[in-house]
Amino acid sequence: MRSSIELLVRRLRTGIRPDPSRDWLMLLVLSIAVLAGNVMWSISVFDTVARGGIIGSSVSSTTEPVFNQSSLDTVRTIFANRAAEESKYETGAYQYPDPSQ
Repeated sequence: MRSSIELLVRRLRTGIRPDPSRDWLMLLVLSIAVLAGNVMWSISVFDTVARGGIIGSSVSSTTEPVFNQSSLDTVRTIFANRAAEESKYETGAYQYPDPSQ
């Protein structure tokens, strides 16, 4: 595999003198072209979304519920426990000595 790539590169470079300024200029032109293509693609996507369009295929409706109720209850319990801990810090239930004094 490596030798075939080296052979292809040698064929492409045969008879071409090395010219760093030309190579850098070609790299710069290619980079600017890719950047311009990316900007145009981003503008097109933004315009599609701004007009209310969809990017990609549309989502088919399902009959199943979107959220699992047991998972939501678990999350609510976790946040309730965290709120209880936060209130302990705010009300002074937890007291720590100040190490700077």
